[in-house]
Amino acid sequence: MNEDLLEMPLEEDIVREDEAAPETVPVPRSLVPHLSETAVLLDIDGTLLDLMPTPREVWVPPGLVKTLNRLLVRTNGALALVSGRSLNDIDLIFAPDQFPAVGGHGAEMRIEADSESVDAHAPPLDKELKRRLAAIAKLSPGILLEDKGYSLALHYRLAPHAEKAIYAAVSLIRADLPNAPIEVLPGKCVCEIKHSGFTKASGVRELMTREPFKGRRPFFIGDDVTDETVFAIMPDLDGLAFSVGRRAKGVAGHFDAPSDVREFLAHLLDDERDAALP
Repeated sequence: MNEDLLEMPLEEDIVREDEAAPETVPVPRSLVPHLSETAVLLDIDGTLLDLMPTPREVWVPPGLVKTLNRLLVRTNGALALVSGRSLNDIDLIFAPDQFPAVGGHGAEMRIEADSESVDAHAPPLDKELKRRLAAIAKLSPGILLEDKGYSLALHYRLAPHAEKAIYAAVSLIRADLPNAPIEVLPGKCVCEIKHSGFTKASGVRELMTREPFKGRRPFFIGDDVTDETVFAIMPDLDGLAFSVGRRAKGVAGHFDAPSDVREFLAHLLDDERDAALP
C-alpha cells in the first residue's frame, strides 16, 4: 500500500474521542463575560448547522441568523464564520444576510459583513488536477463532487464503503504529481484536496490582526479535523476553543451537537444582557 495512504487518517480515526478531554462547557456568563472584548469565531457545517447527506441539503434553523446578527452588534463586528466553504457558498446559505468570514480553509477573507472587499490568499486549483481528482467520483454511485474553487471535495456519506478507494486514488495522483502544492484534508465522510500553505488557522491568525478583531480574546467553536489547526493556536492568542460532537484534544470543552451550540449562542446574549442590568 502507498505510504501516503497509510499516513492519511480515515473516518474512524478522526472521530475517536480523547477520553482525557473535558466533557462539558461552562455556563455562558462565566465563559464570555464581556462580548465587547471577545471575538466570536464559528465553523459552519457540523457546528452551527446540522450535517446533511449532501452539502446542498444544509439549512439554517429559525432564529440562528437573528442570533448571529445580534452577536455581530454586541461584539461591534467581531464575529466571523470560519469555513472550508467559499465565501460565495457561505453567502448563499445565509442569504440575504452576510457576515465577516474566513472561507476556503483560509484561502479568502471578508472582514466586514456587507463589504465587497475580499482578500484572496491562494489561486484556484489547477484545472487539470481538478479534472483528475473529479474522475474519482466515478468510483462508486453516491460519491459527490464539490468544487469550491480553492479546493475540491469528494463526499462519501452516501457511499461509506468507498472511503478507502477514494483515499487510495488520491494517493496515486499525489504520487504522480509529487511537486504539486496540494494538501489532503480528511473530514467527516469527505476527502478534500486544497492548496498547501494556508489553513483555517492561518486565516484566523490574520483575521486577529485586523480591526475590529485585533486585541480581543478569540472564542472558537468547530467540529471537524480541519478545525484542529485553529484549536491548536488558541493558546497563542489567549483564546478558548470548543469542539462539537467529540472531545477533541486541546479544547476547553465540547458540545454534543450543533443544536447545543445554537442554544449556547442565544444564551450568551441573554446572559450578557442580564449582567448589564443594575
